[in-house]
Amino acid sequence: MKRAFAAGVTLLLALPVTPAAWANEQRLDIVAPWEIKGPDPAISGYVFGRMRVAETLVDTDSNGQLAPGLASAWEVSEDGLTWRFTLREGATFHDGSAVTAEAALHSLEVARAKPGILDSAPIQQMRADQGAVIIELESPFSPLPALLAHSTTLILADAAFADNGDVVAMIGSGPYQVEALSPPQRMTVTRFENYWGEPANIASASYLAVSRGETRALMAESGDADIVYTLDPASQARLARHARLALHAEPLPRTIMLKLNAGHALLEDARARQALSMAIDRQGIAAGLLRTPEAAAAELFPDSLGPWHLGLDPADAQDIEAAKALLAELGWEAGRDGMLERDGQPFALTLRTYSDRPELPVVATALQDQWRDIGVALEVAVGNASEIPSGHHDNSLEVGLVGRNYGLVPNPLGSLMDDIGSDANSMGGDWGTMNWRDEEVAQWLDALRQATDEQTLDDLAPLVAERLHQQMPLIPVAWYQQTAAVNSALEGFSIDPLERSYRIDQMGWAE
Repeated sequence: MKRAFAAGVTLLLALPVTPAAWANEQRLDIVAPWEIKGPDPAISGYVFGRMRVAETLVDTDSNGQLAPGLASAWEVSEDGLTWRFTLREGATFHDGSAVTAEAALHSLEVARAKPGILDSAPIQQMRADQGAVIIELESPFSPLPALLAHSTTLILADAAFADNGDVVAMIGSGPYQVEALSPPQRMTVTRFENYWGEPANIASASYLAVSRGETRALMAESGDADIVYTLDPASQARLARHARLALHAEPLPRTIMLKLNAGHALLEDARARQALSMAIDRQGIAAGLLRTPEAAAAELFPDSLGPWHLGLDPADAQDIEAAKALLAELGWEAGRDGMLERDGQPFALTLRTYSDRPELPVVATALQDQWRDIGVALEVAVGNASEIPSGHHDNSLEVGLVGRNYGLVPNPLGSLMDDIGSDANSMGGDWGTMNWRDEEVAQWLDALRQATDEQTLDDLAPLVAERLHQQMPLIPVAWYQQTAAVNSALEGFSIDPLERSYRIDQMGWAE
């Protein structure tokens, strides 16, 4: 074992402790790429949700379907304008205060006042009423329960907030409570003995943010971490041969895609965007770089997202000659070096990506080579993930290579409302389209957000997906798989396909 437990041994020997109980006193150490920027759910809620520290009104089950969370039930009025979320009885926060409708309302009001997922909901007002949170809408909005499962809507105790609404402490209601928080890298948690649900087995756990994939893999290899998330393909191959580790992979509704500035002079014509898409060897990237042939993606939404999936074959997506023909239509001609020119200007772009997800820089390099084959010069800049949204806002981004999770809200519509938008002024979101708008798509999204029947979803979701495929403001490359290297002594490990939870409360150490 990698740790000694000298402190407290005398006490433990004096008690009738079973082998399983002794084993579960060993701390579980988790390493992942994502920094903890502070206690506020608006900026780091995903970490606190995954570490099971704080909870949302609505949860999801193992199949990704909506399930009760801190709200034991919910219902909507016939006109779709009033939702009632009934709080479960007996739940308490880590400071001992009760989880009440008033406390939940306070957290939601703070979340609503900040940029976030609730921006897309047409909320008129919220109030507490006899143990329930009532949300009144200006217009029907079917994805509301899914939005209330997002990590920015975590429910915290009143003591977590300063008088001005700032979150100054992470006081949630989950099976684990924060013992120490040291942004931006480290957090330790301990089991919350008064949790309303099934108690956790493992007594304590730690979270460490490590941005470099190679470092994370070495920590798994050396035993300095028990669970390491997000492995690059080369590390996966090496760690798979390690006797003390078990490798896990789970397909996610996350798409590796290119975010294009459709307002850029070189990209404003859909034919240019289509040509760039046609030049991509998706099958080669998936098999050769990601080492997952089935990950090749000719469309944004995988099969798991039902009517949003079109069933396009990635084998048919690459067509170099057709790409060159489209560019020729736009007046581009190959110079002596084979690179495209028009009116004396080269077809040259800068792609920004980030190393938090180690496969992205590798894919970016492959795209650089593949676009060169059609005469497009691509410069790759690897920086921080924050440079993508900042480049969106100051209009400096030309091309961004990102991993977009369409399952963080358990309904793709929630993400699309943020990424594309349905209001008249929307030109895209931080991780979605940029300077691109299609009036019909906006109308379809608006109809979907108000629909209460499955038929509307079945009818309109494919139309949205098909239009995005035709216009290519976002170019899909591959679907993502979450990977993890796990200490083989750990039992009960599984990957949440929606990445909402690390499920540490369901794990235990072998005896």
